[in-house]
Amino acid sequence: MATETITTSCVIAGGGPAGMMCGFLLARAGVEVLVLEKHADFLRDFRGDTIHPSTLQIMYELGLLDAFLKRPHSEVHELAGVIGDDRIMLADFSHLPTHCHFIALMPQWDFLNFLAEHAKRYPSFKLKMLAEVDGLLEDGTAIVGLTAKQPQGRLEVRSNLVIGADGRHSIVRDKARLKIEDLGAPMDVLWFRLPKRSDDEGQTLGRIQAGVVFVMLDRGDYWQCAHVIRKGGFAELRRQGLAAFRTAVVALNAKLADRVQAIGSWDDVKLLTVTVDRLQRWYREGLLCIGDAAHAMSPIGGVGINLAIQDAVAAANILWRPLREDSVHEADLRKVQEGREWPTRATQRLQLFIQDRVISNVLALKTRPAAPFAVKLLNWVPLLRRIPARLIGLGFRPEHVRAPELPPKA
Repeated sequence: MATETITTSCVIAGGGPAGMMCGFLLARAGVEVLVLEKHADFLRDFRGDTIHPSTLQIMYELGLLDAFLKRPHSEVHELAGVIGDDRIMLADFSHLPTHCHFIALMPQWDFLNFLAEHAKRYPSFKLKMLAEVDGLLEDGTAIVGLTAKQPQGRLEVRSNLVIGADGRHSIVRDKARLKIEDLGAPMDVLWFRLPKRSDDEGQTLGRIQAGVVFVMLDRGDYWQCAHVIRKGGFAELRRQGLAAFRTAVVALNAKLADRVQAIGSWDDVKLLTVTVDRLQRWYREGLLCIGDAAHAMSPIGGVGINLAIQDAVAAANILWRPLREDSVHEADLRKVQEGREWPTRATQRLQLFIQDRVISNVLALKTRPAAPFAVKLLNWVPLLRRIPARLIGLGFRPEHVRAPELPPKA
């Protein structure tokens, strides 16, 4: 089969949130950029769908927020949870210093299609679907491009910079031989959907009961459900049978009793193997990893997408000028990691604390839990709800768009 050869300033492996946002911002700054996505479209279920206020602020700064919010979505202004018999108001986003005081729940494929549509307005942006990255091109110690397979043959892309945004199972970071620090996770997550009724509560609810954590995300006409189990526990659940699993779901929320038959087979239950890790070094000469490729996040707080977006903004802010000048150096790539490493480490440290001190204990419980006094304070002192709202909605040191909008380089 024939080999197609392309030369570009920057090639991005992966058309997820990090890759599409970075590609959009670089093209907006007049940088010639090519994004490679291995699938034919963005339509994959059970992906993170929470667009946090920090990301909505980026859309506002780009002048795209009004158009973005015309897409079907729901808005979460507060987060509530049930611990044992106690209903707790956990977070209130109304006081965040952002344009939007809510989390938007939107299917990720809509978010990615929106970014793609607006990126394609810039002549320096190109997106290739069905292009699966499988290798890197090296010249001595430098990365000078990548290779990919397409239905019609091989693809070879030579570029000044390769950005790995191909997720937690990144081929790019593997081929670049970058060292990974595995931080561990005591749980996995089962995703499935259940029908929604018009009289259901509209808030996103997390339930903590003996041995399980259960979250329901409002997806408009159905609930996207996350059933948190101990690491490696899925095989035992399957052994017990689907009927037992449905019964366990009803035990968590009796209102679902007449809906669990929607789980027709184990094919309707998707296993997310939770991984928390980070690269010791995010870059090599000619290569940078961002998003999950640089640091896989726990699903706690649903912040993974938004950390990836922050990485993309930081990378574009720092790299747009060197890319336009065809002079990207390791020092530029190091600046991206230096700027994003502390927020990443701080977020992961908080997630690990919750994993080790809360999730592990809950999954080991045999009796109904009770909300700790410190958590009950969130009900009694509404001002305290601003703290988790800040951590979830904005995170540590959020980024702002500084890369300009420029015509392509002549």
